[in-house]
This record gives sequence, structure tokens and C-alpha cells, in this order.
Amino acid sequence: MLLGNFLIGLREGLEAALVVSILIAYLVKTGNRRALLPVWTGIGVAIALSVGFGIALSAVSSEMQFKTQELFGGILSIIAVGLVTWMVFWMRRTARFMKAELEGRLEGALDVGPLALATVAFLAVGREGLETALFLWTNISNSSDGSAQPITGALLGLAVAVALGYLLYRGGLKINLKRFFAWTGAALIVVAAGVFGYGFHDLQEAEVFPGIGSIALEPHLFFAKFGTTGDWMQTIFQGVLNVTPQITWLQLTMWALYLVPVMALFLRPSAPSRPTPSKTTEPAAS
Repeated sequence: MLLGNFLIGLREGLEAALVVSILIAYLVKTGNRRALLPVWTGIGVAIALSVGFGIALSAVSSEMQFKTQELFGGILSIIAVGLVTWMVFWMRRTARFMKAELEGRLEGALDVGPLALATVAFLAVGREGLETALFLWTNISNSSDGSAQPITGALLGLAVAVALGYLLYRGGLKINLKRFFAWTGAALIVVAAGVFGYGFHDLQEAEVFPGIGSIALEPHLFFAKFGTTGDWMQTIFQGVLNVTPQITWLQLTMWALYLVPVMALFLRPSAPSRPTPSKTTEPAAS
């Protein structure tokens, strides 16, 4: 779970860090430093809400009985995958216009007042934060080893994202964001496929769907042949791809039904933008 959650924290955290750096840089460059306080206030409230959302999910689920907990976790896993999938495609389509869009909203908010500035910052960061909290919670709740690795991976990813965002803001780091989001987006789809399949496994344990005893694959038997090395391999595959010791047919089917079409759509080349038609001049009369 460490590597998978590190990727989630890095990918989602960098998006939020980019939003913050764009907002702050615009205010500084335009001489509106007085507006930094409401913007930071909105960012702080968004972060607090995201953390509180994750804590609330954990608190609510811990009070549930087993079947209710599995039903709750399965439904939220599927919702989280849907939100992350939308986010990945949205970022692929609009990343190049993010800066102009945020600056336009901020410019309009400057004319309205501090509350509008705080609202723009809150909405921009809060969306990323809530999606990250939900997806991390579902991934961590699927961990069965009880270790701190899932949370550690997420925190490390977020820390690296904050550092990268600061370096980008200071101009000390130049990376190809389009390529970065393309590679991490594809990797995140693979992680999401495991969460999607495991969500249906939870629903089977909640007796919403039958077939909990219909086992398609038993990876733990394969990894057991390699001894200690196999244990490490199983830990890595379970942490990154949510490959459980036993995989039901429904879990395997839903994993494939998500991964294949979503990955194909994501890797499909973007349609080239149509050139603006130039005005034609009529030939001069002879």
C-alpha cells in the first residue's frame, strides 16, 4: 500500500499545490498581497475539511457491523474511483488552460471582496482535497495488514508534492507537466482498477452480490512458491494493484471491465485542434 498511496498523494497533492502556487503567484505579481490572507484562509479551511472528512469516514465505518461496513466501503470505493477517473480525464483535457482559468476567477473575485477570494481558493483546493481524502480512505481501508505503510505512503507523496509545488512557484524546477500528468494518470488508472474490483469484493462480503466463494485466482499460492521473495512480491502487488490473496470472478471481471476501456480512452491521442479559418479575399475585378 505504501507505493500505491505514495502515487495517489503525489498526483493529487501536486494538483492542489499547482492551484495554490498559481493563486499566490498571480496575487504577488499583480501587487495584491493584501488579498493573500483570505486566499490562505480559504486554502486552510479546504485542507481542514478534507482531513475532517477522512477522519469522519474512519469514525463512522468503525462503528458499523461487518456487513454494513463492507457495504459502506464497497459503495464509497466505487464512488471514489468514479471521481478519480473524472479528475484524470479532466486534467488531461484542461491542464494547459488551468492557469488562465484560475487567474480569471481570481481577478473577478478581487473586485468582489475578501469573502469571494476565500471562496475561490476554498473551491479550487477543496475539490482536490475531498477527492484525495476519499480515495486514500478507500485504499487504506482495503489494507488488511494493519500496518502504518498506507498512511506513511500517502504522507510521503503529499510531502513531495508540496515540495515540488514550492519549487515550481519559485521557478527552481522545470518539469513537463503534460507528460507528468499523462504518466501518473495512467498509473492512477491501474491503481483505481484494483480499488474498483475490491469495491465489488466488499459488496460480495456484504451479500449484495453472490459469488464470494467463486474464486478465479489465488495469487497467494503462486507467491508462496518463492518463499520470502514471494511475500515481498505479494505485498508490492497488493499495495499497488490491490491484488488480494484470493480474487473472485466478479472482482476479476469488474477489474478488467474498468481497466481496459478506461485505459484505452486515456491513451487515445487527443484530437488536433482545428486551425482557425482565415478570411479569403475576393479577386479584384479586371
